[in-house]
Amino acid sequence: MPEVINYAFNHKEITELLIKKQAIHEGLWTIYIEFGLGAAIIGTSPDDPNILPAAIVPVKRIGIQRQDQPSLLTVDASKVNPGKKKAKKE
Repeated sequence: MPEVINYAFNHKEITELLIKKQAIHEGLWTIYIEFGLGAAIIGTSPDDPNILPAAIVPVKRIGIQRQDQPSLLTVDASKVNPGKKKAKKE
């Protein structure tokens, strides 16, 4: 059996994992990605003496943010990470 070298997750799976990591049990949440923007002058290839301006877009942070309305990317925390039910006293 070949060795696994990477795992890939879609947006909703990442949101679900972060909901569980933060012990969130209620609300609608979506993935949040914060990008930066930079610029540089780069060469096109080692054999080409031309240089070009280029944009650099780093991913600065990945997280989740609460939403008021459901969408295709929202995850309901109460469904993917329900809280523990309290025992009723008799």
